[in-house]
Amino acid sequence: MNIVVCIKQVPASSNVKVDPVTGVLIRDGVESKMNPYDLFALEAALSLRESYGGTVHVLTMGPGPAQAILKEAIYMGADDGILISDRRFGGADVLATAYTLSSAIRILNEESPVDLVLCGKQTTDGDTAQVGAEMAEYLGLPQYSNVQSLSASEQDIDAPAAIHIISSLGNELLHANISLPCVLCTDADISTPRLPSYLRKCRMDPLMKDLIRVFTLDDFADKDPSHYGLNGSATSVERIFPPDKSDHHEVLQGDPRESARVLCHLLKERKIV
Repeated sequence: MNIVVCIKQVPASSNVKVDPVTGVLIRDGVESKMNPYDLFALEAALSLRESYGGTVHVLTMGPGPAQAILKEAIYMGADDGILISDRRFGGADVLATAYTLSSAIRILNEESPVDLVLCGKQTTDGDTAQVGAEMAEYLGLPQYSNVQSLSASEQDIDAPAAIHIISSLGNELLHANISLPCVLCTDADISTPRLPSYLRKCRMDPLMKDLIRVFTLDDFADKDPSHYGLNGSATSVERIFPPDKSDHHEVLQGDPRESARVLCHLLKERKIV
């Protein structure tokens, strides 16, 4: 299996300031780490490779220092890493980020067909949980979120053509077989991430310059800068404030058509749509 795992470098502290002009996080001088949810996606990829063979690539978008999490992932067992880094990518919202990641995955797919793209269900700095689904849309692939278990379908033990997943729907679990290639966003319940290996670090550090590649806008098929970064973002941050906390929720049950009608009415009544 040829697997791509999308990871992200996030602030290690919740005390992060926001640029009042651009509305993006000020990351300079802030200690960073790999997004915790991405660790579970990486472990799932490594486990699949151990069972069925193949390659695990890790992919991240960010400035030069983001190479640190690519190295960490390689120490954990990933085969190589790709850093997407270009000033023209800066300030991207979820839509522009998804487009940039999908552009890089297209390059990898041309080199060797990608069977599976894994992401953590969300990041701790944005918490939107939208990039995986939007990336799948750009790639034209099926996608499931909140995946708590995945394995090759029983009839495809040697060369998986489909993945069996269990996805959390809140009060229920969804079992599904998904044809490869596909995009899956994993939940924290899917695995226990392994620790980076010191012995592997010693072996890999001398090779790191050959294991990590850098993609810029010039490497993409679409080189239009208006599709990336702030210029390609469909949304912008006007202000940031702590949200009101509430555990109130409503559950619609019964006939799907009637539930959809009620839901539509509620959304219009509350001026959400």
